[in-house]
Amino acid sequence: MPWREVSVMDQRAEFVAFARQGGTSRRELCRRFGISRETGYKWLRRAAAGEAGWAEDRSRRPHNTPSRTEAAIERAVLAVRDEHPAWGARKIWACLERDGIEAPARSTIHEILVRHGRVDPPVRAAAHCRFEHPEPNLVWQMDFKGRFALRDRTRWCHALTIVDDHSRYALCLAACENEQGGTVREQLERVFKCYGLPHALLVDNGTPWGTGSEQRWTKLGVWLLRHDVDVIHSRPYHPQTRGKNERFHRTLKAEVLAMRSFRAMREVQREFDRWRHIYNHQRPHEALDQAVPASRYRASPRSMPAKPPEPEYLAGDAVRTVGSTRCHISFKGQSWQVPDAFAGQRVAVRPLDGDGRYGVFFGARQIARLDLRDVQQ
Repeated sequence: MPWREVSVMDQRAEFVAFARQGGTSRRELCRRFGISRETGYKWLRRAAAGEAGWAEDRSRRPHNTPSRTEAAIERAVLAVRDEHPAWGARKIWACLERDGIEAPARSTIHEILVRHGRVDPPVRAAAHCRFEHPEPNLVWQMDFKGRFALRDRTRWCHALTIVDDHSRYALCLAACENEQGGTVREQLERVFKCYGLPHALLVDNGTPWGTGSEQRWTKLGVWLLRHDVDVIHSRPYHPQTRGKNERFHRTLKAEVLAMRSFRAMREVQREFDRWRHIYNHQRPHEALDQAVPASRYRASPRSMPAKPPEPEYLAGDAVRTVGSTRCHISFKGQSWQVPDAFAGQRVAVRPLDGDGRYGVFFGARQIARLDLRDVQQ
């Protein structure tokens, strides 16, 4: 058995004393004291050398560790980690290299973080395929992150986020009091004036983006169409369709929302503005080969007009104005219903084929279908 914890140094001294007295073999003494021969001879050598504190345990750490990272490098690694507690080894490596510091291997940075208690055991994510549009501003992904309570627990913040599909650039991170269409439109006007117009917005199927019905059209969607911004709805129950936006939400939660609470909406917005700059201009992005989103984004050449233009139609189109109170149009002596979101708008009716089927168009977008064959004679 090993040395007992009580009076262990006295036992070592007693073992050495018995060994010096003779009369019993050292192998037998080691057996009686419950130690190996190697351990017994070690204490005899130390005692014979007359070393101070020879019976005390010594550190097994090597005197020299040539492969150990320099203290200055470790401090630099920990400084980046402490400033951005959710960043891992790869992002820290890219940040150090960008700042002109000769960074150690990513695995070494991870070991430094583990040694100083900065990281938890890794969780392996399932492999997946990424898709991105070839240029910025072709598609923006827009959504609300789940609401969170302010410190008084009586008010809620709804974070509106917009991310460019190509560059992952965060165009909008707004602290909103609700998720209504008017609030979203106000934020979009601000973003459009700053960055220009995208070709399309990818959204989910709930309010304020859709009605939940097959028509899906809302006042907000019509306003976007008037600005020649297409509205693309993701597949129902498939949030991965908006994967970049969902990933942005997880990063926002990890680096901002999980670490503090807020007293007021203005305080939330100040923190959102600060972190959005870090995300766009400082935080290395794994999907971009550790580049920052700002390095791949450029503003859209399509400026937002002071007033959205009216849709233009062909000379042969039957142009109608949708009723403001009763959303119908008159065509071929019949009254036809169109989506409520187009109340008061000018639409066009044109044939789809030669068999009595017509389409109702708002600009170039078909919004309804008319079938004269269904009219009862």
